[in-house]
Amino acid sequence: MEHPENDKAYKGLKVNEGVETLGPVNPYLAQMRAKRAAKLSVDDYVNGILQGDVTTLSRAVTLVESVLPEHQAIAQEVIERCLPYSGNSVRVGITGVPGAGKSTSIDAFGMHVLSQGTGKLAVLAVDPSSERSKGSILGDKTRMERLSAHPRAFIRPSASSGSLGGVARKTRETIILCEAAGYDTVFVETVGVGQSETAVYSMVDFFLLIQIAGAGDELQGIKRGIMEMADGIVINKADGDNVEEARRAAVHYRNALQLFPMPVSGIRPSVLTYSGFFDLGIKEVWDMVASYIKKVKENGAFEERRCSQQKYWLYESIEERLKMQFYNAPGMEELLRKYEQLLLSGKTTSFAAASKVLQYFDNL
Repeated sequence: MEHPENDKAYKGLKVNEGVETLGPVNPYLAQMRAKRAAKLSVDDYVNGILQGDVTTLSRAVTLVESVLPEHQAIAQEVIERCLPYSGNSVRVGITGVPGAGKSTSIDAFGMHVLSQGTGKLAVLAVDPSSERSKGSILGDKTRMERLSAHPRAFIRPSASSGSLGGVARKTRETIILCEAAGYDTVFVETVGVGQSETAVYSMVDFFLLIQIAGAGDELQGIKRGIMEMADGIVINKADGDNVEEARRAAVHYRNALQLFPMPVSGIRPSVLTYSGFFDLGIKEVWDMVASYIKKVKENGAFEERRCSQQKYWLYESIEERLKMQFYNAPGMEELLRKYEQLLLSGKTTSFAAASKVLQYFDNL
């Protein structure tokens, strides 16, 4: 290719020819890309998931998280086909304030679980979405270095997309797909938003609350809402000079738990200290989880909790479907903009505008 800049009129300017672009070194790269680009049928998704294919599982999760109606139709069919093969895992929800060390702890807990046998572990990590850009960093895998490289671990970061409760809207369905793929332990890490954690509690068998000591008044961390939901409380970063602080914090939490009514499971939560960074006390924490699961299966609380969760998600699904139908209704976007302007100009009130919009929706 001749560059016009090499004309004699441009003295002192010389543009050299570029280096020819070489083809891919991997001879199978084009084949792999074509395979990824190919659309999968419902049978392809289901068969791939049941065979434990990670690529197919990842694509199925992406399909479930999509908001496109055509994707949702396929996703629901895949979920229904996978449903008979689900329900055989231990689901552990992990929450805590930002900076408590949730991701680092999951890496330590996960490696301990995988070292116990031949089972598989799925980690569903939820990152908070920006209210401005609507994007998420999705960087939890960087804090799970060992799990990220483990062949029997599947880590899936997802954006919360504004969902309340600290979990993505489709985390519940993703759990079903992971269980059908043979993952017998599922960790659900929340964004750690504080007291609005009912969503994660309603999809796991054990709800683990991670706290830290030495960051101010421990009583600030004793919030009744989340404390009543916790099945176990652990104090992280109990290492070095912080060991005594962690032990004192554990005493505060144990005393606070005595003031709460007995949980439905009949098992009062334990409070332990550990260090996720230095792998101290990891075995004791997981033994606490395993002991709890064994006891609730024996006294029937395990099955009762799963049944109540099914009912909870029935109504959640109805609410979400109604919300989607409302905002996707014909002419709804223009109507909402119209009443926004009337509201901002002081010509109507929020209640009156909402009544008019809902009346329009009822008459469709």
